[in-house]
Amino acid sequence: MITGYLLGVDVGTTSIKVAIINEKAQLLGMSSSSYKLIIPDQDSVQIDTEDMWRAYLKCIRLLKDGKGIDLSKVVGISISSLCPGLAALDENGKVLVDPIIYSDRRSTEEAEIIKKVVGEDRLFEITANTAMAGAMSGTSMLWIKRNLPEAYEKTKYFGHVNTLMAQRMSGEFAIDYSNASYTNLFETTGGLKWSEELCEKTGIDIQKLPPLHSSTDVVGGLINEDLIKMGIPQGTPIVIGGGDTACATLAAGVTKAGDVCESVGTTNVLTICVDEPKFDRGFINRCHVVDGKWIYQGALSHTGASYQWFRDNYYQEFLTGEIDPKYVFNLMNDDAAKAEAGSGGVVFLPYMLGERSPIWDPYARGVFFGISLHTGRKEMNRAIMEGCGYGLKQLADIAEKVTGREIKSFVSIGGGAKSTVWAQIKADITGKDIEILDMNDMAPIGAALLAGVGANVFKDVYEAADMVEKKVFKCIKSNHDNDAVYAKRYKVYTELYPKIKELYKVGSNLY
Repeated sequence: MITGYLLGVDVGTTSIKVAIINEKAQLLGMSSSSYKLIIPDQDSVQIDTEDMWRAYLKCIRLLKDGKGIDLSKVVGISISSLCPGLAALDENGKVLVDPIIYSDRRSTEEAEIIKKVVGEDRLFEITANTAMAGAMSGTSMLWIKRNLPEAYEKTKYFGHVNTLMAQRMSGEFAIDYSNASYTNLFETTGGLKWSEELCEKTGIDIQKLPPLHSSTDVVGGLINEDLIKMGIPQGTPIVIGGGDTACATLAAGVTKAGDVCESVGTTNVLTICVDEPKFDRGFINRCHVVDGKWIYQGALSHTGASYQWFRDNYYQEFLTGEIDPKYVFNLMNDDAAKAEAGSGGVVFLPYMLGERSPIWDPYARGVFFGISLHTGRKEMNRAIMEGCGYGLKQLADIAEKVTGREIKSFVSIGGGAKSTVWAQIKADITGKDIEILDMNDMAPIGAALLAGVGANVFKDVYEAADMVEKKVFKCIKSNHDNDAVYAKRYKVYTELYPKIKELYKVGSNLY
């Protein structure tokens, strides 16, 4: 086996993180840098590619100059990326269309077209997913074809962010199975190949889809001068990597059927690993970065974003330059703990800008239901936490039904996982014990592990994942004292959306 350092890069929604580990999977250093999004209107959200690349280079410089890491020892690089983030690239890798990310809503009409020409049942049968603007990149490909025909014609390959990053580093085009699963054009359930049928029906040229790879495949050697000048050896293997939550769950040890993980950040994603392709429409379903495994991913798109929105609008007096934003979140946690279970009758739907799992509705928006003259800030604060808990329970219930496996507990990772108040609420609502790992940024570590497998530092992904030390921050045991009140509120939560669903479309011109 080869020894040396492994570099994992994670391209998130607004920032990049880079982790460097050694052959024992010990973290040597991590850095982060933010980048700009392109948001010209309320429906359009894209990554500024060049600003993203500058942020990547800054992260590497921080590790070299700030941490003193010897980049000449790097023997493998791999990529974790938000998913999807669709870029159109010409034959030289020039970006024709900056990455269109999951919160972009321009392709709502195209999603309906795909459903109509393919048929929703047939689409799910092949891809294990439905079509939704932004959430599946095939809708954005069709939008580009219909609205940017010149860019479409010049496109050599459509790819996700890891396609773009790998091409810029190695000169080679590629996409992995976990990312391809989010295109509406990939045979997720069996063939692990681009679907000729779906490309023909949707009108997307199959030749514009990049070569497919396992997440541990080396797609080429490093040729990028920016990185070589900083000391990373020319020819260093570039491993294609995978989707961010898939990479994060690999680092958390989710490698075998029945393993469950919750990642908590801007979004809240419940991931369940399975070894046979039996899927439910309520989930986003994809190939895992572990060959021969799939993962159900229940993605609540705006849970953390909802809480930050509430902070920014209802705790404004504390948002001064003199106060650490973390203090404000701690204050909010204290307020939520003071409110009674059930939030005084208030139920929150966290669909702030459309929702993925399990409703798949781009028109849905957030709702506070049950506000009275007695409702205060702390009740609404807690209602957001509980609403996210009800959403998590809904996903867990679906997963148990589909897999036939009871989920007794799960691990929780991510920046928002360490709110013990919120974790206790989720544990009580779901009836599941939660083990919070003291590891906030798992995705770049997962990418580094994939680099290690591709570069022959690790034998396989199982050995790589086992090497990671799983530090436990806290174990949260579910408490059944509030079962009755949570059961009543959960009933409201699950029945509310179906009753107001059509009103979202009526009011959509208001947004």
